[in-house]
Amino acid sequence: MNRRRLEKMSEEIRREISGILSEQVKDPRLDMVSVTRVDVSNDLGSARIMVSVLGDEQKQEQAMQALEKGRGFIRAELSSRIRLRHVPEISFRLDKSIEHGMKIAAILDELNDRSGHIDKD
Repeated sequence: MNRRRLEKMSEEIRREISGILSEQVKDPRLDMVSVTRVDVSNDLGSARIMVSVLGDEQKQEQAMQALEKGRGFIRAELSSRIRLRHVPEISFRLDKSIEHGMKIAAILDELNDRSGHIDKD
């Protein structure tokens, strides 16, 4: 399948799943979850949903369990929102890139503060 079409489908699926999670899924473990990216296979048979979860590892684990438990419902809702002959099988993966970026920013801020103290002496 052409790359542009795959990118469009990925973005549409990302938008719809974000809406489903915020509007229709009532599980409190999913209140701090955001969909960061969707990777679809070339045949549109599967979609890997990358999610970011705010919180510690325990919250992240609980959110991933809730997503796995609600996977069938989320896929059924997705099928009613997008027009495809066959809605892809979905799987959820934890995306730690935002958390990683925040750690790097904190380290850079700390280094900047330290170098600022050295310059002032």
